[in-house]
Amino acid sequence: MVLLDKLLPKLKERDSRVLIFSQMTRLLDILEDYLLYRGYQYCRIDGNTGGEERDASIETFNQPGSQKFIFLLSTRAGGLGINLATADVVILYDSDWNPQVDLQAQDRAHRIGQKKEVQVFRFCTEFAIEEKVIERAYKKLALDALVIQQG
Repeated sequence: MVLLDKLLPKLKERDSRVLIFSQMTRLLDILEDYLLYRGYQYCRIDGNTGGEERDASIETFNQPGSQKFIFLLSTRAGGLGINLATADVVILYDSDWNPQVDLQAQDRAHRIGQKKEVQVFRFCTEFAIEEKVIERAYKKLALDALVIQQG
């Protein structure tokens, strides 16, 4: 949270648009409380978001001149059909054990219509199990590249 608290004001200053992904909706609740406390305008999609509300949130975030600075998404709810190309920063607050899910999450900003370079930040707690999860995820991606991609 300390890192996020230092990063977000700098991103807002440079007029960035931010996607924050977490695999746990309870963490999204905590992040939502933080954003309300700091006065940041945001949208949110998780597994409990209905189709119409989801479409309205995406449209609101992508509108030219939108005041929505941050979009909170659960990693698995941030799946197919979501185009958030107005965002130029992706923050993976906690990585998924499946590296493909994190890549799909990042793809929400890497879409047709993207006009800026996209930066991706992956938060990780040093000397914790999370570090091992991320290491294994990278090994899975390497294995995928070696075995599957080469036929």
